[in-house]
Amino acid sequence: MEAQKIFKRYEYKYMLNLEQLAALKELMEQYMIADAFGRSTICNLYFDTPQYLLIRRSIENHVYKEKIRLRTYGQATPDTTAFIELKKKYKKVVYKRRISASYEDAMQYLCQRADVIPHSQICSELNYALSLYKEIQPVMYLSYEREAFYGKEDHELRITFDQNILWRTEDLNLTSPVYGRALLQSGQVLTEIKIGHAMPLWLNHFLTEHHIYRTSFSKYGTAYKTLLLEAGTTKRRCIGCNVTPIFIASEQQNYIGGEMTASI
Repeated sequence: MEAQKIFKRYEYKYMLNLEQLAALKELMEQYMIADAFGRSTICNLYFDTPQYLLIRRSIENHVYKEKIRLRTYGQATPDTTAFIELKKKYKKVVYKRRISASYEDAMQYLCQRADVIPHSQICSELNYALSLYKEIQPVMYLSYEREAFYGKEDHELRITFDQNILWRTEDLNLTSPVYGRALLQSGQVLTEIKIGHAMPLWLNHFLTEHHIYRTSFSKYGTAYKTLLLEAGTTKRRCIGCNVTPIFIASEQQNYIGGEMTASI
């Protein structure tokens, strides 16, 4: 099973309310088409070190950031097609490498380093990342309902709307049902605009007219900050991995005024 893709693009995020969402979708009918997945439930496992090195670097606003995650569309079975993604961001440009495998093989590869993924350039990059972060393991489940669209003329233009964003730090298995804690307030819609070059004029005019401004909102980052602000110690168990990652709440002292201070 081979489905390898490399993406290079700019990604901008906005938080819309339901009224703004309806207005934008009405305008988009002239310029955008629903993609092949249409409306779907996206389920992700985010991988990180026990010290949360990857997300901490992201929150600290390093010039170079990266994330490793496993994604399926809907609740998985062992044979479900899953996507292993290595997402890098350098000077505001997003580079994403993605390779597909069965969910069972993907978990064996990521959790046990099993040699079950066909060798390729993308696989080599993933292998390097896994060797660099030797203790990497599943640390968070994130799911959401997504509507995705692409441009009629410019296929590099993509707009996605994410609602019902849920997260959890236990039962870290994509074969489990979709459930978790809500990340957004009622009526909020996380909108991502992905472009290969300049923002279309019609879209820029809409955002300006409706006073919609960019946000640096990160699903994983926001959930992680919530963990930092909560007291106690949360233990998580990964089904399919021989690890029991532990979140140390004492790291809360490293979170000051909405910014992380490096302690690693």
